[in-house]
Amino acid sequence: MPTTMTGAEERRQLALSDAGVSIRADGEAQRFAGYAAVFNSRTAIGNPLRWGFYEEIAAGAFTKTLQEGDARMLIDHDSYYVVSRTTAGTLALAEDDKGLAVDSALDTRLSYVQDLAVNLDNRNVTGMSFGFYVVKDDWNTEEIEVAGAPDPVTVDVRVIREVRLIEVSAVTFPAYPETEAELKAVARALDHRGDLAAVEARAKYRPELLNLVHIDREPGESTRGTEEPAEPAVSTQPTGLPLSMRMNALSARYGLPR
Repeated sequence: MPTTMTGAEERRQLALSDAGVSIRADGEAQRFAGYAAVFNSRTAIGNPLRWGFYEEIAAGAFTKTLQEGDARMLIDHDSYYVVSRTTAGTLALAEDDKGLAVDSALDTRLSYVQDLAVNLDNRNVTGMSFGFYVVKDDWNTEEIEVAGAPDPVTVDVRVIREVRLIEVSAVTFPAYPETEAELKAVARALDHRGDLAAVEARAKYRPELLNLVHIDREPGESTRGTEEPAEPAVSTQPTGLPLSMRMNALSARYGLPR
């Protein structure tokens, strides 16, 4: 069943080959063009065979947010480097058959926009990304054949049906540069899913997920990874120091308020 809660902000990257980033002339000015997202294209988030999943963005996922929202174009998701904005008329976002098309003015009076134009021309900036909140998604399971495995492997597939778009970005790294970023991406998606069993199944391979995902547990459900640390035992044996000094020492040792 689709969920309708709003969780943490998520980000997805698109490599140059799919983003189709380019600069085109508009009279004497330059404009940025590309795609921040592609529809119905399956992407691996984390390791789908163990602790991740496959994800697709359904056509129409941006329809409502484009009608209601006020998105910005940034550089590397940094809100200091605002390139353009929809309500200012400097950023045009639209859905087409391929995905979320981006058409942005490049005002080179801003030094970082001038730098962006040069970096795009030199292919130093090589992709796009977008920041969003999931409004509706579906989770399904599929069986896939894996080379070397005797039996098919069951994987989860997330289909994003509707998002609330925050921003699109030109990015230097159009893929996750480290596994920590992948892990956080998986955790945010599982947070929105709200399925404790799905979290614990993945935590067999990546226990860190238990500390990254925040799901309210019903009485009787597993609390693995959420137990409160045991109270430190306070010795009652005489130590030769005043009680107040011993309590201060214990507070400092265990990080307790004094």
